[in-house]
Amino acid sequence: MGKTINYNYAFVMYDVNEKRVNKVFKICKKYFNHHQRSIFRGNITPSKLIKLRQELKKVIHEDEDYISIIKLLNRDSFDEETLGLQMKPSDSLLI
Repeated sequence: MGKTINYNYAFVMYDVNEKRVNKVFKICKKYFNHHQRSIFRGNITPSKLIKLRQELKKVIHEDEDYISIIKLLNRDSFDEETLGLQMKPSDSLLI
């Protein structure tokens, strides 16, 4: 049996049917900072990551929607390079 890794930072990106966009957005907003359009990121505990996954699975249609969760050990274990227009972080987004 392999070693269990406790991830403490994650990125969530999604492409879901417009009928479910607001629900997915609200779920992600409970756990993360809104980074850009359909991208969230931030610190998260392993137990909250499990809850997030469970909530998202209840909302999406797995044969139609796509969600990517990139898990990292901490916020310092990656390097980010961005090009082009960058959105300012916001607490609300009108969809």
